[in-house]
Amino acid sequence: MNADGLDVISLGIGSPDMPPSAETLHTLCTEAVKPDVHGYQPYTGIPELRQAFANWYKKWYGVTLDPKTEIQPLIGSKEGILHVTLAFVNPGDSVLVPNPGYPTYTSLSKLLGANIINYNLREENGWLPDFDELERMDTSHVKLMWTNYPNMPTGANATPELYARLVDFARRKNIVIVNDNPYSFILNDHPISILAVPGAKECCIEFNSMSKSHNMPGWRVGMLASNAQFVQWILKVKSNIDSGMFRPVQLAAAKALEAEKDWYEGNNANYRNRRKLAEEIMDLLGCTYDPKQTGMFLWGKIPDKYECVEDLTEKVLHEAHVFIVPGFIFGSNGERFVRISLCAKDDKLQAARERIRKMIENS
Repeated sequence: MNADGLDVISLGIGSPDMPPSAETLHTLCTEAVKPDVHGYQPYTGIPELRQAFANWYKKWYGVTLDPKTEIQPLIGSKEGILHVTLAFVNPGDSVLVPNPGYPTYTSLSKLLGANIINYNLREENGWLPDFDELERMDTSHVKLMWTNYPNMPTGANATPELYARLVDFARRKNIVIVNDNPYSFILNDHPISILAVPGAKECCIEFNSMSKSHNMPGWRVGMLASNAQFVQWILKVKSNIDSGMFRPVQLAAAKALEAEKDWYEGNNANYRNRRKLAEEIMDLLGCTYDPKQTGMFLWGKIPDKYECVEDLTEKVLHEAHVFIVPGFIFGSNGERFVRISLCAKDDKLQAARERIRKMIENS
């Protein structure tokens, strides 16, 4: 449609469009011009970055991590999905995947020969796992359980009680929980980590990413944290796949992790403005949503008058030239929902709102 000159406003992908901190950019530029920083780097990541991640976890999550043995930097946490699955899952083993959930948990597991067992997240349960349902499942062949809080696409937030129940479930069922935690600093006043639960390191791996929290999606800097044995198993896979990150990028990422509360608050001030505009779009479309959602998306339920979600999203696309995501791409439990990304400038969101308003007036 864009190739035909129709100027579609995309409210789809969650790619932060604001820059990282000035200190982060300065560090990158200063380090990149040095003559001796262009060689291969350690598979484990440089000590400065591992220490910065450890300090960050202690400061914001209250979690103590050994930077030498319990942290593994990643070229983005999406890469980590591959490494963890290769390290823990053999073809024919099973993996628990949330429905709705990030599609890569499913697609990559299938690509590597794992059996997918979906577990339900439902609106009536606050998009949290149904533990009664989980207890009834045959989990004898399950190696990993993917969780993601604050949740994408639903915006549901985690609680210490949820994380404690997940750790208990993992211990009793001999399953490794992999908690994907990239959204905890976006429109969320109290970031928490599953690793804060006593004993969680024994059975949990947590991913984190600088893409969302520090406006660095294209930099591809993420990390995972767990016990030293799990990290070594993952490193054995990773060291045969990539050759580490550019040293100045790692040093700049370490600088970004030193950000104080005012930097995060400034970032969230932009997201709060955008969130209001996204809510106005949802209101125009007659969609309902939970105002307590966190993260960089807004998840809404479509009106009953639409037989299916594409009746709405296709109408908005072709008549208003605005793209919003139909929820079924995240799983069958998203079939009557849409998702709006907050990764668009205010003027784009305002323009999208006005186009949709005119579409409704002309209907």
